[in-house]
Amino acid sequence: MYDQLLNLMGTMFLMCMVGLVLQKLGIVSIEGKKTLVALLINLILPCNIIKAFCMEITTRELKEMAMVLVISLGIQLFYVVLTQTLYGGFKDGEKQVYQYATLCSNAGFLGNPLSQGVFGDLGLLYTSVFLIPQRVAMWTAGVSYFTKTSSPLDALKKVLLHPCIVAIGIGLAVMLTGWKMPGVLDSTVTGFSSCCTGMTMLYVGTVLGDVDFRSLFSKKQFFFASLRLGIIPAIIYGACMLLNMEPLVTGVCVLMAAMPAGNTTVILAARYDGDQETAAKCVVLTTALSLLTTPLWSILLTAPLM
Repeated sequence: MYDQLLNLMGTMFLMCMVGLVLQKLGIVSIEGKKTLVALLINLILPCNIIKAFCMEITTRELKEMAMVLVISLGIQLFYVVLTQTLYGGFKDGEKQVYQYATLCSNAGFLGNPLSQGVFGDLGLLYTSVFLIPQRVAMWTAGVSYFTKTSSPLDALKKVLLHPCIVAIGIGLAVMLTGWKMPGVLDSTVTGFSSCCTGMTMLYVGTVLGDVDFRSLFSKKQFFFASLRLGIIPAIIYGACMLLNMEPLVTGVCVLMAAMPAGNTTVILAARYDGDQETAAKCVVLTTALSLLTTPLWSILLTAPLM
């Protein structure tokens, strides 16, 4: 299994490098990157989620899905506590960026393809459930870090109408009713779903290609990167071990907690006149370092499953 895992990580790294090269060559423009994100969020990730629910689930697996949801809720509350205690000495603008990037990782974007590759289809299913609290948090508590005027009704609409949340609802309906999609529809969903890993890593590469890495290094950036990629997942891992969680539940929850800062950090900083430069550096540095830390966490978390 280690050979398969290393092959997966190597493949994802090369896909990422292809994106970087395409960006450097000017083949993928700024508008092209926006199109990639739109396709991923509105089509490919939803198809990936729906496909994950198209399997027979045992009572044990339903219980584990519920446990994943409970753990994810606990993690989001833990993040809220961290955001209120860690950044008191940071300047205004910079503080909000680090708060949001602590609360909202890139698990919503990278989580599905990575979890499916490491843990298989059941891991993808658990990840889809794990991400529900984060998607709620990013449009409620997350937005509140940048502005206090966001309407609760608008936040609720964004959560309920998010394509990935809609896909979870469709997927749950398919799974619980046992409905089998017609062959043509199933093939279409499967076809788009299979693009998820390649398209996601391609986009990550285009993000890395935008930044002069020499400008990234500061004590605050390294502190945040250590927190996001190492300290937080280590705490979650320790808690899961103390609670004697099932290895797959532990693996999914810890791996999702080890994801880099979310791309929406930059989007919201720009939207609400925040510190866009700090936001971009957070995303790029943690994304780059995650190419090293993610394989290490994956190896650790898959060892009990062998």
